[in-house]
Amino acid sequence: MNNHQQSLAQTSTQVSMNMKPPSAERGATLIVVLLFLVLIMLAGVIAVKQSNTDLKVATSDQINTVLLQSSDSANQKLEMMINGSSASDEYRDVTSASGVFGHFLLNPDNATNEFIYCFNPRTKKYLAANATVKVATGGYWSSLNSGICDYGTAGDYTSERQAVMTQMSVTITPTNPNTPVFEHVVIGKEILDRTSKRYQFDIRASSALPAYSEPKVNSEKCFDQTSIKANVATGKKSLDDCMLAAGTPSKMLYEQADVENLSSSTLCIPYGKGSMNSKCVLSTTP
Repeated sequence: MNNHQQSLAQTSTQVSMNMKPPSAERGATLIVVLLFLVLIMLAGVIAVKQSNTDLKVATSDQINTVLLQSSDSANQKLEMMINGSSASDEYRDVTSASGVFGHFLLNPDNATNEFIYCFNPRTKKYLAANATVKVATGGYWSSLNSGICDYGTAGDYTSERQAVMTQMSVTITPTNPNTPVFEHVVIGKEILDRTSKRYQFDIRASSALPAYSEPKVNSEKCFDQTSIKANVATGKKSLDDCMLAAGTPSKMLYEQADVENLSSSTLCIPYGKGSMNSKCVLSTTP
């Protein structure tokens, strides 16, 4: 009888030992592993966001450089033409009655017009026949409206890659009431001679990347809008504001340029010297 009770007691002891709960150390290890996984995931997310930010900054910087170079190239081209040899074809073009500067220099009635053309170094789009000439009161001068950049036309881009488009706007700087008297007159010239007058021009070169985002807001094309804030009609946007609303990367480069005839003189007989400059002697050959 005693032996039977003893065996039962042993069996009961063995059962109670097998029902012992798992070690607490195993739960702590699992929590630590999960924390490490969360930290690794957070580090990965931060790295991805940082790389995306760096990529956007680099892309924005590249776009800004390309647009700036395109606008600057258009300005330099115009400057080279007007400062080049007076015998060159390009100089004659821009100073003729149909040229971008001659339109204003040779006709005072055009002083308030806006001469617009789409810059393309491969073509002569700085002539009135290929330009848009807006009148301050509305409409177009002589119905000329062929200079607005069309992002659907390959020939309106600055290069064969068809990436950047640059539109030029040339106007005479509005008269400043505080300007000193006769400041516009070139020294050594007759005041009544129109060729002796100095003109100041406002030149705006607006470059954009149409492929990035269509330069259009509702039914309004951005390149159709004026670049001059003071000329924006009620309910309309300027070219810059339209580009911003459309989300099209763009940059406007603005500069003022003075255009005047340069005169030079030759000293024939220097004071105190008897010799004469050879340039002052008339040729005897017929």
